[in-house]
Amino acid sequence: MVDYSWPEPDKRALIGKRISRLDGPAKSTGGAKYPSDIRFDNLLYGKFLTSPHAHARIVSIDVEAARSMPGVKAVRVVQDAGSEIQWAHDEIAAVAATSEDIAFDAVQAIRVEYEVLPHYVTEGDLEAAPLTKPGSERVTGDLDAGWAAATATVEGSLSIPMVNHCCLEPHGQTVIWDGENLTAYCSTQAVSTLGFQFGGPLKIPASNVHVLTEYMGGGFGSKFSVERWGIVCAELARDAGQPVKLFLERDHELAVGGHRPSAFAKIKAGADSEGNLVAWSSESWGSGGLPGTGTTPLPYVFKIPNRSHKHISVPTNFAGAKAWRAPNHPQAAFLTMSILEDLAAELEMDPLELFRKNLSMVAGDRGPTYEEELTIAADLMEWKANWRPRGSGSGVMRRGLGLSIHTWGGKGHRSACEVTVHPDGGVEARIGTQDLGTGTRTVIAAVLAETFGLAIDEVKVHLGDNRFPNSGPSGGSTTVGGVSSSTRRAAQDALFEVFEKVAPELNASADELEAFGGRVFVRGEPDRGLSWSDAAAKLGLNPITVNGRNPGKGQLNDGGVGGVQMADVNVDMETGVVKINLLVAVQDVGLVINQKLAESQLFGALIMGVGSALYEERIPDPHTGRLLNANMEFYKLPGLGDVGEFKVHLMTGPGYDERGVIGIGEPPSVSPVAVIGNAVANAIGVRVPHAPFTPDRVLAALAEKGGQA
Repeated sequence: MVDYSWPEPDKRALIGKRISRLDGPAKSTGGAKYPSDIRFDNLLYGKFLTSPHAHARIVSIDVEAARSMPGVKAVRVVQDAGSEIQWAHDEIAAVAATSEDIAFDAVQAIRVEYEVLPHYVTEGDLEAAPLTKPGSERVTGDLDAGWAAATATVEGSLSIPMVNHCCLEPHGQTVIWDGENLTAYCSTQAVSTLGFQFGGPLKIPASNVHVLTEYMGGGFGSKFSVERWGIVCAELARDAGQPVKLFLERDHELAVGGHRPSAFAKIKAGADSEGNLVAWSSESWGSGGLPGTGTTPLPYVFKIPNRSHKHISVPTNFAGAKAWRAPNHPQAAFLTMSILEDLAAELEMDPLELFRKNLSMVAGDRGPTYEEELTIAADLMEWKANWRPRGSGSGVMRRGLGLSIHTWGGKGHRSACEVTVHPDGGVEARIGTQDLGTGTRTVIAAVLAETFGLAIDEVKVHLGDNRFPNSGPSGGSTTVGGVSSSTRRAAQDALFEVFEKVAPELNASADELEAFGGRVFVRGEPDRGLSWSDAAAKLGLNPITVNGRNPGKGQLNDGGVGGVQMADVNVDMETGVVKINLLVAVQDVGLVINQKLAESQLFGALIMGVGSALYEERIPDPHTGRLLNANMEFYKLPGLGDVGEFKVHLMTGPGYDERGVIGIGEPPSVSPVAVIGNAVANAIGVRVPHAPFTPDRVLAALAEKGGQA
């Protein structure tokens, strides 16, 4: 009988080690073919005509000039006369032509008459909002008693804007028809689920749709759906009878490809003279585009005994938000941790001590974990030696430290994996997942090779194909837990069948055998065994193929993690420029499959966090509703010289491994804006209330304070 479990620490040749990505050479040399790289001899290029208005009604549309142009093979009206457009860059029509230049010219030849309607894109001005969706107020405890017990209170108005996903490869696909069968090379986070998404609108069975994504250029939560552009691309290809490549232009991508919702809040918090949090009151609002936005979870992490919160969703004339690494959590962390650091300053208290004092208010069993993480982070940051009370520095360049804590789920999704063992000893896995660039292919290979006691280059992994066993979308930090568990179960079952074939020759039962170091042998008697190739030869002529599923028997993965981050920054009091010196991230993670890839997840999250904290912001023109920075020249991202030094620590090993694998794509992206904002406030002596903390906002906060003293 198979015991579905991870190998004991002394039997791990690969798990937990620092293994480079298997696809690294292909990607770094240009050998990897992304969906946007796919070419066919008679390939057509698709382009969209998009709306120049944030809110309008189409009065008329004329595509005949475009249809008659040489080289144009298909034209599609996406939204006809009478349609109401709700955001700038909404798709109006599409063309497919023999070159990108011809397609672009054809789009410009389409004539559309609009009736321009009023729009709203500045959700920070709540009073001007034409439509709001107030939620109910949640009250816990006795607020009057809480405020009466508070000897120190602070109030603040804070905001964090919409930011873009900025995937290196924009949304899109290359498609080709064969009769009523469609093959789609998609840049997607959901290979297994796109078949029916294509099939319904195209009126073909989902089984007629073959989705392939061997590589893809990032998603960050924005690429779960086939979207309108996927269907239009397939329709153009069917109309033209030729394959079509359609990927969004960068301005189109930044406008509609996905963003994280904004969050604004007015908050009041109170503590007693010992620093115990006793009261909290908040009102938040924000927008994720036309649908508005979900409730921001305030206060974040800390369950203050007497608290109230209400949230207002504000629809705006933007395309809807999409999941962006830890939806709602970065906003909530910034809003909460800022106020708590302000409260510590009011109490003339080290915020590290205030956080420690209130860990009993953390829900579940995360409190003890945070205590250990805070200790490790403080050591890495040398907090005691370097922290100074808010605003106590002098000179032009001021140094400050900040901290934050966060949480996330990360339990593995439903996943299936097929493992085959061939009589020549070859081992391969097929799984309908996708590798967003996080190293999923390498993780699966490590689990597969570890189970069979082989080197990682002795196994093969096939993924990115919806004809392989179904695996869930890559979102919510659920991928590594899901795919590693289904792979492990399938591999253990297949290995047990090999053991059953080998056992008679070794005069043992299958339960007594193990595979390690390229051999199959009796447990505790390594000389009593066979090489792996000789063991596999016992299969005769027929390979073994086994399917494994997650969830299934055995505790192979879990969810629910905590993390701590700290920041060390310098702020130039004359220019307002913030420079990152050091970011520290300590993250609960469970069993680590690949140390290098896990650390890479933290590095990536910190880099994105620096972008949100210092540079990134969607800036709309209130008069037109269009984004003023819908390009990579003015939508700023951090470069290598902007991010400072990183120190990361994974909470793994004894006491953590036993929970199994937990995803960490999301959690380390929660706290960076909060820790950097708190470090800036500590350095300059005043809160910069609105992210990103650009030089003008830093100088404005100093001016409001009354100077730089």
